[in-house]
Amino acid sequence: MTTNPRQVVIIGGGYAGVRLAREMDSDADVTLIDLKEAFFHRVASLRASADAGWTHSPFIPYESLLVNGHVVRNKAVRIEPEHRQVVLTTGHRVSYDALVIATGADYQEPARFTGSTVAEAAAAFRGHQRRVAGARSILVVGGGPSGVELTAELRRANPRATITLAHSGPKLLSHNGTGRMGRQARSWLERHDVKVLLDTFVSSAGGAGMRLKDQTGNPLDADVVFWTTGTTPNTLWLRLAGLGRWLDERGRVKVDEYLRVLGQRDIFAIGDVNDVSEAKLSPSAVAQGEATAHNIRAYLDHNKHGAMPRPYKPAPVRAFSVPFGPDGGTTLLPALGRDVLVLGNRATAVLKSKHLAVPAMRKLLGQTGG
Repeated sequence: MTTNPRQVVIIGGGYAGVRLAREMDSDADVTLIDLKEAFFHRVASLRASADAGWTHSPFIPYESLLVNGHVVRNKAVRIEPEHRQVVLTTGHRVSYDALVIATGADYQEPARFTGSTVAEAAAAFRGHQRRVAGARSILVVGGGPSGVELTAELRRANPRATITLAHSGPKLLSHNGTGRMGRQARSWLERHDVKVLLDTFVSSAGGAGMRLKDQTGNPLDADVVFWTTGTTPNTLWLRLAGLGRWLDERGRVKVDEYLRVLGQRDIFAIGDVNDVSEAKLSPSAVAQGEATAHNIRAYLDHNKHGAMPRPYKPAPVRAFSVPFGPDGGTTLLPALGRDVLVLGNRATAVLKSKHLAVPAMRKLLGQTGG
């Protein structure tokens, strides 16, 4: 283990945080702060909620991520820029030369790490699996990538249940994909006996229990209900610590073109937590982690040897796939000479659906076996 006087502290061990930590490990003394016992590969979480064989696939140990740096299981509750310190929930203080906020966003069940240990999170997945297997009717609210993928996994897990996908937009994948992707998704779901309701706004009907209805008052009862209608940036702790001025009206950290918190030269914010205008996808988080590594090096080296910070360029279109179980799905790829290329079941199965990028993430976290 080498000793490096330059302290880089990263708050949050999600996609952006681990990519950056890996990049900076040989250039600085890296401290990654996260309360979770293991990295949570959210991409595999929807299948884990329905398929017992995938229960532990989303959890990858942090132990091999860093060679020189270290991971601290704790939670940041305050940043003191004037002292260049992060205060943890235990009261400990961690000093930094460069600080990165990578706390991500809070997702709805089942795409979340419940608790702080793998045992707790795996138990939550097993609970979802039991509920899904025993359900006679299932409702998924939200027809974006998570809603479509989850619905396909639920159909695969319970072929007998009546399954309904309700979406507020006029087409599936309306905010993330193209019309063709939405049509491919709807066609697959309807061929597999999923009832797709478009232009449908779901709300609580009130009264005892959680009775749901659409905008016309028609009931939408189901044994099991999953909501996939959006995420919330994990920034409440910043507001509570008196740093609400760093946030926009949506609760995202405001950053400049170099992914620095506005007004701060040595504090960056990357991934789902910031206000960069691009799709909040794991490839975007990884790209921001890579870009920030360069800019932190330039800052720490005081622009020696011509190392200058580089503006981060958000991707207008980023490749992403929506699996329909392990053997199908739809994929959007940027293409030369045209806007996008949309691929179908066979290509998506190879690109993502069969493995859900688990091998690639294990490699990133230094896990060479299994």
